[in-house]
Amino acid sequence: MKKVYSIDGTPIATWNFGSGPPLLLVHGTMADHTVWIAMQSELKRHYSVWVMDRRGRGHSGDSSFYALINEAEDIAAVVDAIGGKVNVLGHSFGGLCALEAALLNANVGRLIIYEVPVPWGGYPWSDEFDSRMQSFIDAGEMEQALYMFAHDIVKTPSRELSTTQSIPTQPIKIAAVHTIPRESRLVDRYRLDSDRLGKLKIPVLLIVGSKSSSHWHISSKTLQKALPDSRISILHGQHHLAIQTAPDLLVEEIVRFLSAPFVEIKR
Repeated sequence: MKKVYSIDGTPIATWNFGSGPPLLLVHGTMADHTVWIAMQSELKRHYSVWVMDRRGRGHSGDSSFYALINEAEDIAAVVDAIGGKVNVLGHSFGGLCALEAALLNANVGRLIIYEVPVPWGGYPWSDEFDSRMQSFIDAGEMEQALYMFAHDIVKTPSRELSTTQSIPTQPIKIAAVHTIPRESRLVDRYRLDSDRLGKLKIPVLLIVGSKSSSHWHISSKTLQKALPDSRISILHGQHHLAIQTAPDLLVEEIVRFLSAPFVEIKR
């Protein structure tokens, strides 16, 4: 484990596996770096894979002030610590953080986003849901809060929820439940700025599961229109948690995208 210090002094824990072009994996809500275990063994055959714990969970630190810029600066700091051009993959809220980091740091080479949550896609967060979620957390009912978020907000099918509940990383998800409201509040406030996103000239792959809820598809299509060099890839038969339930399929998409020749549009 290596600690990288973000611009506000928060320590961010990172790990490195394999060799080759660097690829940084940024996890979403309800997770830490171990969520990538199912994909790591295959990815490290192709890349120098870096994983990190986002602030507020795992081995990373936190701060009293929290904003999306903090998350973006954390990723940008890790990219700088790795050195050179670094490809970045972000899942869910981690994808939003990675997108913001790419706007900050010119050393992000290519960007892959798996189903980023944004309000214009119909992200179903509300003040009423926020209150119920917080009440469960305050009462220490973390499993109930986690289930409610995964089922009602992420729209994970009940059958898939049963599968992921048996995965060894489930206790880690429960440990990260306290971060759900603050991240979801940021998503709820996020606004599309086409002019700003239009300045991101790097290749971007937007992956979405064919069976995922409609708001994931809407958000991907909206981002695809705003990002100059982007395309959408549909992962057949998958939902939001394909990084755990279909890692082989996802790795194929990643390798195909990162292996394809491209000419970077100058910033």
